[in-house]
Amino acid sequence: MSIVIPAFNEGRTIHRILDRVREVVLIGELDKEVIVVNDCSTDNTEEAVHRYIADHPGLNLRYHRHPLNRGKGAALHTGIALATGEYLIIQDADLEYDPREYNELLRPVLDGFADVVYGSRFQGSKPHRILFFWHTIGNKFLTTLSNAFNNLNLTDMETCYKLFRTEMLQSLTLREQRFGFEPEVTAKISRVPGVRIYEVGISYYGRTYAEGKKIGWRDGVRAIYCIVKYGI
Repeated sequence: MSIVIPAFNEGRTIHRILDRVREVVLIGELDKEVIVVNDCSTDNTEEAVHRYIADHPGLNLRYHRHPLNRGKGAALHTGIALATGEYLIIQDADLEYDPREYNELLRPVLDGFADVVYGSRFQGSKPHRILFFWHTIGNKFLTTLSNAFNNLNLTDMETCYKLFRTEMLQSLTLREQRFGFEPEVTAKISRVPGVRIYEVGISYYGRTYAEGKKIGWRDGVRAIYCIVKYGI
């Protein structure tokens, strides 16, 4: 399974998420391919990743750096193109999502039920940090709007944890350079003939802006535009 990690100014914590990824034992005897895409960070992200590679030669970790900052979506495009695993999951470089839950997303695929699995922060009984009221309202609005255009019943379209059959994801033409990736990939994957999309509950250890959260209201406006554009 390919694990694509877009990173921008995450030098302070990226070693911690890489530790958690490295420690996970995947079901189905799957191996891990970790792909870190540094979107032209201005901190010590690059040095931290190179140091980690040197300290853990047994981990299949590939590193790519963008010469210019292009956005999270662009970093994901690069990672998706580089992936060679049969399956692919997206992992943020911060500590908001728990890699120990990869197997929860893998299980419906390996059991033969799903091609795509979304990890929902609003489903199930996993821990969920209490943060911003208006973020939650915005997320639910965007998910509902996306569902209406794509004829889905997801509970968390904006989630980071999305697991795909790699070949299916690589067959899509993705254009959004920033956080518009989420509504775009949802719209386009929902139109793949015969695709089977599942959702499982995951935990969420959210960050405040003081702790490094980057998404803002402009990204929400762009998400509405993307939902309508790619939905139509």
